[in-house]
Amino acid sequence: MIAELRSVEVDYGRRGRALGPFSLGAAPGEIVAVVGPSGCGKSTALRLLGGLEQPTRGEVRRTVGRGETAVVFQAPTLAPWASAGANVALPLELAGVADARARADAALERVGLSGHGDASPAQLSGGMAMRVSLARALVTDPKLLLLDEPFAALDALTRRRLVEDLHRVWDQTRPAVVFVTHDVEEAVYLAGRVVVMTPGPGRTAAEIAVDAPLPRPEGFRTSLGFREAVAAVEAALALAETAA
Repeated sequence: MIAELRSVEVDYGRRGRALGPFSLGAAPGEIVAVVGPSGCGKSTALRLLGGLEQPTRGEVRRTVGRGETAVVFQAPTLAPWASAGANVALPLELAGVADARARADAALERVGLSGHGDASPAQLSGGMAMRVSLARALVTDPKLLLLDEPFAALDALTRRRLVEDLHRVWDQTRPAVVFVTHDVEEAVYLAGRVVVMTPGPGRTAAEIAVDAPLPRPEGFRTSLGFREAVAAVEAALALAETAA
C-alpha cells in the first residue's frame, strides 16, 4: 500500500469522536472511491492519508513523502492575483524547479486547458478553475492523489466530463487515487473499488469491487455491470443508515 489507515480514530474535544475505528488503504495505481453520509468523517480520513492531520488512535502508514502527495479540495483555491499558469507552476517554483512554467503549461494541456495559461482565475468558469486546480496537483507527478469532492459544486454535465478527463490523465502516470464523493454513480464510474462508510463516527460498512477496466469502456454507464454496482453501493449505504 502507498498509504494506509489502520484502525484509526479521531476525536475532536467536546464534539467527541469524528471517525473510526476505520481502516483504508490505496495500492499503487489503484483508484478508490469513498462514499458515506455527511459528517461520517470522509474528509477527515483523506486528511489523515495526506499527512495533514494525525489520528487520536490507530496508525497511518505511508510509503510516499509529502512531495509525492497531491490534494485537491472541493474549492479550487486558486490565488486570484496569479494567472492559471502561475497557479499551476507554484508548487514547482517553491521546490526550486527551473522549468516550472513550461511544466505548468504541459500540465494545463493534460487537463484540456492548452493556451489558457495567461488567464486569470476570474476569467475561468467553475469547471475550468477545477481543471487548473487538478493541473496544479498533477504537475509534480504525484504517486498519491487525494480528491475531496472536487466536482461537487459543478453541474452534472461538467462533472461527467471532468471524471472522463481524470481517467484519461490518471492513465498517463497511474498514481494511486482516493476520491471522496457523495455521488454513488460518480464513485462507481470512477473507481475500481468503492468503500462505503457508516454515519459518523465513520466506520467501514462495505467494500464493493467494480469489475470493469479503467479507464471505462464506451457505454459503461448503461451497462448491467454499472447498474448492479450502483445498486450494491446504494443498498450498502441504506443498510448502514438503518443499522446506525
